[in-house]
Amino acid sequence: MGHGHSHRAGRDHHGDDGVTVARTPRTVLLTILVAVAAATIAGLVLLWPDAGKADAITKSVAYAAPGATFPDATVVSVEKPCARDGSGDQTACGHLSATVASGKDTGTKVSVVVPPQVAAAGLSAGDTVQLLRSPPAQGQPAQFSYVGTERSGPLWVLAIAFALVVVAVARLRGLLALVGLGVSGVVIWKFVLPALLTGESGLLVGLVASAAIMYVVLYSTHGLSMRTSAALAGTLAGVAITAGIGVWSVGATHLTGVDDESGSVLSGFVNDLGYQGLLTCAIVIAGLGVLNDVTITQASAVWELRGAAPEMRRRALFASGMRIGRDHIASTIYTIVFAYAGAALTVLLVIQLYDRSLVDLLVTEEIGQEVVRALASSIGLVLAVPLTTAIATLTVPGARRRS
Repeated sequence: MGHGHSHRAGRDHHGDDGVTVARTPRTVLLTILVAVAAATIAGLVLLWPDAGKADAITKSVAYAAPGATFPDATVVSVEKPCARDGSGDQTACGHLSATVASGKDTGTKVSVVVPPQVAAAGLSAGDTVQLLRSPPAQGQPAQFSYVGTERSGPLWVLAIAFALVVVAVARLRGLLALVGLGVSGVVIWKFVLPALLTGESGLLVGLVASAAIMYVVLYSTHGLSMRTSAALAGTLAGVAITAGIGVWSVGATHLTGVDDESGSVLSGFVNDLGYQGLLTCAIVIAGLGVLNDVTITQASAVWELRGAAPEMRRRALFASGMRIGRDHIASTIYTIVFAYAGAALTVLLVIQLYDRSLVDLLVTEEIGQEVVRALASSIGLVLAVPLTTAIATLTVPGARRRS
């Protein structure tokens, strides 16, 4: 008996919850993941943006006229918004009075025009706003205009509250998730955005960045295990499917990738940017969070089922895992739809205002992009469920004979 136990320990790898993984499926899965990791590292090296070129592009775009500065100012009073029909005294409404709190004109009292929605947003004495100061010209004093409201204080409070709640509830796992989130932000800020600005392929940038993020996020949050590796393999498959569908759908619908003022700004200053590739990259990255959630759940479900029913055959194990997956798909689809509906609520209001059907408005870039983004991400997400379930089912050991 001692010899038999030693032989099995040589063949199997003891994974999560006492579930053992045989050498062959472990080797196959890890070999694939190592190969993809090597390709991801190579992609990061080859696509890593030229810092000098990226800096030259950003410095060539002036946000304001030469000599303009952006001082902070403390609100003294806010007038009520002006009437939309132009009635009433237009000189006694829609203005914000403030005292400049930084820069050359510190202490100067100014009055600037603000949009109606800003005047109605609850600004009061003591709040901080940012102004645009245009330097004196032709004997005229410096001119001031409203830029935005200082919100860093409440945002920091919200961010700290979020971090504390995550760590308090999820403990170490939550802390590791926050670390993974930080790494994801660095990858997007330091790699994805500069690479796109310098003209790299949006598709390749999206695939490489997504793979790099998923390797770090999954292993740092859920630990180095075969269960996590199975989830990672399913995630990478889902990313590849989403990318393929994204490329086809963007080309088939003839979307340009430019749908708002930001796109127009990019088209005016960045010559090498491929806008359809940019949209494909956005489609791939947009689905990462939900895709990660679904795949780790499916891998965990299969592992738990195998641990609870070691005699269950693989076909029955896959079927049981898919029953869980179908419920998860249904709830996740709602999540995706509601997330896009919330993000595009202003656009939906415009549709309602125009009193035209959604089908008629699919010809517009704004609506078309949102529909393509939602559907491409959802298809990749749904197909990732059976793929991850199958990978996990083939990875865990086969059915044991009943004693």
